[in-house]
Amino acid sequence: MKYKNYIFDLYGTLIDIRTDEWAAQLWKKMAILYGYYGASYTYKELGKAYGELVDKEKRAAKRRHPEYTVIDIKIEKVFRRLFTRKGVKPKKATVLEFCEVFRCFSTKFLKLYDGVTELLDTIKANGGKIYLLSNAQRTFTENELNSLGLTPYFDGICISSDEECSKPDAHYFQILFDRYGLKKDESIMVGNDYISDIGGAADFGIDSLYIHQAISPDIDGELRSTYTVMDGDVYKMIDILFAGAKNQRD
Repeated sequence: MKYKNYIFDLYGTLIDIRTDEWAAQLWKKMAILYGYYGASYTYKELGKAYGELVDKEKRAAKRRHPEYTVIDIKIEKVFRRLFTRKGVKPKKATVLEFCEVFRCFSTKFLKLYDGVTELLDTIKANGGKIYLLSNAQRTFTENELNSLGLTPYFDGICISSDEECSKPDAHYFQILFDRYGLKKDESIMVGNDYISDIGGAADFGIDSLYIHQAISPDIDGELRSTYTVMDGDVYKMIDILFAGAKNQRD
């Protein structure tokens, strides 16, 4: 086995997902829900306030971390401030529930790609360790990892909202490597975004495997991956990473 550590992106790599966070119906429902707790908004007012607060949080995070080139935020701060703008002081549990409801209402579907469990099982069977490096919100992602049965596979998890830093920023890769004591020559990044996952891995100095999925950004420039799967077939990743695995499955 060439690699000891397999670092995965999540959405578009392991999980197939479609969301729409700006649908009018979503904001109409969220406005009703905020109203239940005494924070009265029209749906247009709520959506506008949400966008403003996201931008404000990004500016604040950048001030805290001027060394980061790609910033992320904790979205629960935005949902809390949507209450406090209207003079309501919510409980922490209420804010987290609002994050979950928002994610549920905005998600059209959520599922594992075919072959994902086989890929992860193959890595484990060959003694590899599996890590998550995801540009995501913990309040969304933790539930989705649990619901799809992925959590037990990971030997370590980094979620960008926790770190206020995102791929392709090398600082974010370094956080993962420092936290879990990983070595670059023993590690590979697996992802579906040619800039965030693959460009970030190349700049950081590790190998990568690119898989192109329907939700992958269009490639406009150099694809700097060590290995490439262009048709979204996860089983091909097993064959690339573990020679002979296909024959074993057959």
